[in-house]
Amino acid sequence: MRKGRGEAAGKGKTAGRGSKGTKARGEVHAFFEGGQMPLIRRVPKLKGFTPPQRRVYGAINVGTLDELEGDEFNPEGLHTAGVVKKRDKLIKVLGKGDINRAVTVRVHAASDSARSKIEAAGGTVEILDELPGRTPGRVAK
Repeated sequence: MRKGRGEAAGKGKTAGRGSKGTKARGEVHAFFEGGQMPLIRRVPKLKGFTPPQRRVYGAINVGTLDELEGDEFNPEGLHTAGVVKKRDKLIKVLGKGDINRAVTVRVHAASDSARSKIEAAGGTVEILDELPGRTPGRVAK
């Protein structure tokens, strides 16, 4: 169909654009909202700063350790038990809840309250270094 080539062509005069208005005269950009403040300008910009080497820990509470079977806990065992997510490479024990038995916990970090509760029950907390196979100072995301 040849537009704008006379009335006999079938799409003459306005060439299928209707009569008058912006769409008949020129191009309307994709995000034009009829003159109101566009969405991209209404929404606030992201602010702040995220450190590129930040450490993201998977958390487990002392009360959860008390509910689990066994006396020794390490990252692999906690992953297989399903109490921390598989994507959490670093694991930290937090102090919510109570523990009534002696356990040995090998994790990457522990809060002071968690450490004191585990040691008060007769257990031990061993802090692991970095992830196996990684250079010191690098952190998994």
